[in-house]
Amino acid sequence: MPSISRRGATMPESPIRKLVPFAEAAIKRGIKIIHLNIGQPDIKTPKIALDAVRNNTLEVLAYSRTEGAETYREKIAGYYAKNDIHVAADDIIVTTGGSEALFFSMGTIADTGDEIIIPEPFYANYNGFANETGIKVVPIVSHIEDNFALPPIEEFEKLITPRTKAILICNPGNPTGYLYSKEEIKKLASIVKKHNLFLVADEVYREFTYDNREHYSILQESGLAENAIIVDSVSKRYSMCGARIGYLVSKNKEVIQTALKFGQARLSPPTYAQIASEAALDTPQSYFDDVKKEYEERRNILISELSEIKGAVVARPQGAFYCIVELPIENADTFAKWLLEDFNLDGETVMVAPAAGFYATEGLGTNQIRIAYVLEKEELKRAVHILKEALKVYAN
Repeated sequence: MPSISRRGATMPESPIRKLVPFAEAAIKRGIKIIHLNIGQPDIKTPKIALDAVRNNTLEVLAYSRTEGAETYREKIAGYYAKNDIHVAADDIIVTTGGSEALFFSMGTIADTGDEIIIPEPFYANYNGFANETGIKVVPIVSHIEDNFALPPIEEFEKLITPRTKAILICNPGNPTGYLYSKEEIKKLASIVKKHNLFLVADEVYREFTYDNREHYSILQESGLAENAIIVDSVSKRYSMCGARIGYLVSKNKEVIQTALKFGQARLSPPTYAQIASEAALDTPQSYFDDVKKEYEERRNILISELSEIKGAVVARPQGAFYCIVELPIENADTFAKWLLEDFNLDGETVMVAPAAGFYATEGLGTNQIRIAYVLEKEELKRAVHILKEALKVYAN
């Protein structure tokens, strides 16, 4: 029998999606599942984006340019300018989701065996992209007791080797909701310039910051133009996950020229999705103000409800819409499966994402889960109530 590749065999499963078969089986048994496991917003997509597709007059659905439509990239540059990030259309490559932007970034800046330092826990697919490109993830641990704050810069310096190519952050963070301060970005900027590294920032949750805190982009930092790469996406910003449109943004011309070659290999980003995404850029600020207010209220309810669970340790998100919770259990994978296979409360159960898959260090996060608070407030309360009751049964 022919054998599969080692790369395929070692490709990690998604901690978010690997429990789907158990959920489907529960649904067939008549169990209602409340999804806390995936960052699929329930917020409506802006009507202006949907209408742009519905009312378009295309007669041929043709390829777009590899780097994305010029009019779209010019409007993206205008969006960034409103956020005090000054780039040109030629500094932007439109990608098939933020995932492809990450893949292009890794392929552009590192070779097989090279290293990228990433504070953990981090977005689980970073492990997958690193596996695809043969890059070694070098994790640096942040701790729930410190609300997942940036580890000391001295700890980063200890990990830098001749094979280190970049530091990668997610700001605000998935899965932690941690928001890097301006001072922390400046510290990271200093270290990458000192060691001639790239600083890659996944900024897809830029709009969602709480407690009157503001997002500070790496491309707002002066003197970082040659080192900085932004990964971005329309998925969460406009509740358009299915559009699969993202961006790679850098003022480093060699980075853009190289990433473009990866883009040429996949031809072009999807045309209809670009039409919708370009129209979405005209979404009024009131949309974001309302969405941000809604998520902040959901966060407050979630933290309040989770804090009543005996033995739980809860991190307080400052951005995005995720929360890491440490539970009084030994293994979150086993618990998550048990919730779907063996537990329900009045015909309902919850689906969570075990947090170990968001770490690269073996053994970390085994008793933690990630919760996405993308549910209406009453549904969120119900979900935490079910989780609380489940833990009482699970402990016996």
